[in-house]
This record gives sequence, C-alpha cells and structure tokens, in this order.
Amino acid sequence: MTRTVYRLALALALSLLLHIAPFLSEFIRFSPPPAPPPPLRAELRLPAPPLPTPPPLTLSKPESAAPPRAKKEILTSRARQSVPAVQWIQEVRKQFKKQRDDGLFYPAAAIAQGLEGEVLVLMILDANGRVAAARVEQSSGQRLLDDAALRAVRALHSLPADAPRETLLPVRFRLR
Repeated sequence: MTRTVYRLALALALSLLLHIAPFLSEFIRFSPPPAPPPPLRAELRLPAPPLPTPPPLTLSKPESAAPPRAKKEILTSRARQSVPAVQWIQEVRKQFKKQRDDGLFYPAAAIAQGLEGEVLVLMILDANGRVAAARVEQSSGQRLLDDAALRAVRALHSLPADAPRETLLPVRFRLR
C-alpha cells in the first residue's frame, strides 16, 4: 500500500508542477535569444592609381647667363639638393650588392627556372632610416621575384636621413 501512496503523491506533484509551469514563466526570466549578426556587405573598389616613378637623379649644369658669384651659389645649392639623393641610392645599391654576394637577393629557384623581371616596390622609411613598410606596386609577373624583391627591400637598414620617406624603388632581376 505504501508504494501506491508514494506513486500517487509523485503523480500529484508532477501534475501540479505541469499545471503551475505556465504561471511560473512570469517569475522566471529567460534571456532572449541573441540577435542574428548583421549581413555581410561587400563592395568592389577601383585600385588606387599607381604613384608615378621618380625621375632619374642627375646633376644639372649651372646656367651660363648668371654672374660668376650666382653661378657658384646655384651649383652649390643644386649639389646640396642632389648629393643626398645620390648617397641614399648608392647606399641602397651597396646593400643590395651585399645581399647578392651573400646569396640572399636572387632566389635559387628563380635562377633555376631562368626567371627575370623588374618589380616596382613602394618603400616607406621611418625617421631612423629603416624600412617601416613595403609593398609591390607593379609585379614582375613572377611570385618568386615579387617576394624576393619585398624581402630585399625590407632588409634595407640605416639609410641616410635625407632619403625620401616614401619612394617607388625598382628592383631588377637579371641573369648574366
């Protein structure tokens, strides 16, 4: 008999719980389901126009119509303007030559495949003359050469303080 009583008591308790459950929802706060994330948006943009290549750096001849004193001042001011440019270009060439001599410049796989080309790299320098950022502006068409050009430019260090902060640097790969 006691089993029957327990079973009836359990059935009664379960029945009461089921009948009271709709009223308990007011007292129990359930968190609402999270809002779905906003839909993804994609848009196509035209690439930025490429930066013009820098003009060749040359020392120009002084004007012959100026008086001798003015000639000297013109020559001195032009020499001051173009000598640092020549110095930083020479420093870049020197560092590229060192990389080439160490076997780090031209990838062995590119040499084996006979790949040649020219990569135009945008180089941005920080205040200390180190490369802060570099990216390929014009590809050679060969991924190996593009990656090697980026590695070579990013390895540049201690460039003169007068070097431009942003410049397009052509990196040529030629087999001899």
